Amino acid sequence: MTRPLKTLRYQEGCLGAHALNLIGDRWALLVVRELMFQPKRFQMLRTGLPGITASVLTQRLAQLIRDGVVAHDDMLGLYALTDAGRALHPVLRELCRWALIQPGHDPRLFISISALMISISATVDAARAAGSHLRGGFLSGKEGFEVILSPKGAPLVTAMRAPQGDFLLEGSGNALAAAIYGPGPQAVAAAGMIRLHGDADAAQRFAGLFSLRS
Repeated sequence: MTRPLKTLRYQEGCLGAHALNLIGDRWALLVVRELMFQPKRFQMLRTGLPGITASVLTQRLAQLIRDGVVAHDDMLGLYALTDAGRALHPVLRELCRWALIQPGHDPRLFISISALMISISATVDAARAAGSHLRGGFLSGKEGFEVILSPKGAPLVTAMRAPQGDFLLEGSGNALAAAIYGPGPQAVAAAGMIRLHGDADAAQRFAGLFSLRS
């Protein structure tokens, strides 16, 4: 679908400018992030984007639908990414990698579990993860994910209502991020921040494959 000329933010023929005309508005890429692994209803989207107002989210969804990035199922009330939207996963991953070398990141700020699932694809030590065959489950509220480390070490993320794995970590997005990037699942569980089920040693090995240091 061609975006009407009057709504273009950048009147340039540059491909980068064209991309920003489609997904460069405030919150647009973060809406895509929250939909990357599964369709969601409006309120579930707001849960993963606590700083957005209902009116702004409505506007962004309408824009992304118009531009073919998001689709809306009127019967089910679900928003989902189109093929074009799902193709933005590498863009989000590379933004995370770029952010690793920029100063000022504060991991204490809100992190949704969807954001964590994208960040792990950017922060894995693929060489060390290759051949580990680890499979982890992550659960935060109503959102669950299963992460399998592929033979080449890349995390393969699947949204699941009841995730399975060598271990299961349950908690808020920030607590789960602390388990992966902080002192490790066992210490975070001992502090009462998360629940750790299954093989604690496997969870610790899994977390050791990820780092916020470039």
